Amino acid sequence: MNFVEELRWRGMLHDIMPGTEEELNKGMASGYIGFDPTADSLHVGHLTQIMTLIHFQRAGHKPYALVGGATGMVGDPSGKSAERNLLSEDVLQHNVHSIEEQLKKFLNFDCGANSAEMVNNYDWFKSFSFLDFIRDVGKHLTVNYMMAKDSVKKRLEGETGMSFTEFSYQLVQGYDFYWLWKNKKCLVQMGGSDQWGNIVTGTELIRRKESGTAFAITTQLIKKADGTKFGKTESGAVWLDSKKTSPYKFYQFWLNATDVDAKNWIRIFSLKGREEIESLEKEHDAAPHLRTLQKALAEEITLRTHSEEALQTALKTSEFLFGNGPVDFLNQLEDDAVLEIFEGVPQFKISKEELANGISITDLLAEKSQVFPSKGEAKKMIQGGGVAINREKVADPLSFIHANSLVNGKFLIAQKGKKNYFLLIAR
Repeated sequence: MNFVEELRWRGMLHDIMPGTEEELNKGMASGYIGFDPTADSLHVGHLTQIMTLIHFQRAGHKPYALVGGATGMVGDPSGKSAERNLLSEDVLQHNVHSIEEQLKKFLNFDCGANSAEMVNNYDWFKSFSFLDFIRDVGKHLTVNYMMAKDSVKKRLEGETGMSFTEFSYQLVQGYDFYWLWKNKKCLVQMGGSDQWGNIVTGTELIRRKESGTAFAITTQLIKKADGTKFGKTESGAVWLDSKKTSPYKFYQFWLNATDVDAKNWIRIFSLKGREEIESLEKEHDAAPHLRTLQKALAEEITLRTHSEEALQTALKTSEFLFGNGPVDFLNQLEDDAVLEIFEGVPQFKISKEELANGISITDLLAEKSQVFPSKGEAKKMIQGGGVAINREKVADPLSFIHANSLVNGKFLIAQKGKKNYFLLIAR
């Protein structure tokens, strides 16, 4: 597989240094991408780079994932309007470990010669003294060269300016490339288009320090069709860690993509081949309301990021909330997972002790909670067939409900009409 051509037809390629494609077509090469450990989880904004490494490995090359235990202490100014807070070493090391575990889900670390490898630049920077660094690295690049970078110019022209710490970042990242080129035979560094300046600094350092040759590839920064930031929702970033973003919410993020975005994203984030993707696109165009692309994308990425079990839970949750799926699967979930599913839904606390003796359905819905403003309205809607508890229609307004109806021994899911949900929590 031609790696560069793969990126090209998928719409991922942004910039490429002359000679890179020819070099990669000669045979197996090593390349890397750096991940900044500013949090203890990657988010969907990192998926483009993860996919780049996956394609790199699938093309027969050897991928290195660099987790920046050292560069995370400095902070990359690229795309930032202000200097960020620096993290402590303990927090950074925790973040690094968490990211390493996530990356193992995506890359093959045991497949022979082109097995993926994880590296941490803290390992080669921890004993590198400041004087050694400015003598062995700093002398090879002029201040004029460093100031010409867009990431530097924009900050210098802004109100906040730039600290020496951030100004030195490109030197530190450039040395990463040099170290990996010298010690791991990494010929190419890849990254988002905002990293071009930092990557080229690395190739320049290799040229000036060792008269060596190295290469650069950057990928498109992903945006939504409406111009808003990819990977951001009203509740914040969409994380790859299931504790930060549940598999259900992760699945819904992809399922809710617009048709325009889905057509772009299916090529970028799916491992399906060109023919299969084009076939899905035709199927989608013939019946857009079925959301064929969104479903294919959501299922594949949720499965790869989480697990088959997590995907099935996400599908069952979606079917329950938006279709006619049964409530039984909720009994298999932790209480926190149930609460997350019904986040934003009106919630009321009810007495478990009273439920043990039985509560009339109209009392439950109008007095013990505020699903209805009055018993009269509750009775009227029940008689009209518009009320359900745990997905079962309530036929008799004089009926009673007991504790044995509780989901997980704690919850009742009330429905008023088809789409109005209420969560009753027994305590």
